[in-house]
Amino acid sequence: MPDPVPQSERVPAGVDPNIASIARVYDAFLGGKDNYEIDRQVFEGVKAKAPEAADLAYENRSFLIRVCRFLAQQTGLEQYLDCGSGLPTAENVHQVVQRINPDARVVYVDNDPVVSAHGRALLEENDFTHFASADIFKPQELLNNEVVVKHIDFSQPLAFLQMGTLHHYEGASEDPAKIMKEYIDALPSGSYVAISHFLDPENEYSSVARKMEEVFRHSPMGSGTFRTLAEIEELFDGLELCEPGVVRCADWWMDGPRLKPLNQVQHCIAGGVARKP
Repeated sequence: MPDPVPQSERVPAGVDPNIASIARVYDAFLGGKDNYEIDRQVFEGVKAKAPEAADLAYENRSFLIRVCRFLAQQTGLEQYLDCGSGLPTAENVHQVVQRINPDARVVYVDNDPVVSAHGRALLEENDFTHFASADIFKPQELLNNEVVVKHIDFSQPLAFLQMGTLHHYEGASEDPAKIMKEYIDALPSGSYVAISHFLDPENEYSSVARKMEEVFRHSPMGSGTFRTLAEIEELFDGLELCEPGVVRCADWWMDGPRLKPLNQVQHCIAGGVARKP
């Protein structure tokens, strides 16, 4: 008898394939296979407004890799806390930083059941990589998580990563700066914070940003706010921004000279890195 459910669509326990997941939508943007039809609908909806939509995810990923390489090479940090880590793909945080410092500890945090399953698989790679299931928009839940407490020493500097996460916060106040302040207050001096976020560039590309925002926020996923540079800078309140500050992800310490012009979507995601004095 033929199998009625394609292997690629098998659903892990605790996962509802009829509800879009931020992690799985991101996976769809990256061309991955760990997503369902509901997630692909979000991607297709955004792509209809901006054909280059996948570059939101690619720019975010490239920024993450460059930031992790910088932190591992230049700061001497030995512990990394990656919030909203999403589904594993090429060049995850631990792979980048442990190539430079094999003893660096990495804790990934997410509360998506599919991500949790993949996160447990990451534990098999080495003894310095761990996964915690917690809500990254509830700082006290994350900071008191037993896995985080066991493997992250908050008396020593650490790298705190919020990559492509805060634009999905849809709390009552819709103010992710309050969440970041709580996290920043908990970090020891000498820690570094890295954030990437959907950007309203407040120029001729603003209409593109707002079109994509409309699709994200009214899609089955229900979130995806494009904020201005000034609003993103507020997320780093109390920190010392590293050069060049909060800029388009594509402009943050490129690996070489730019030979191709940016497309409209590449103007719509920004990021920065900052140190806590």
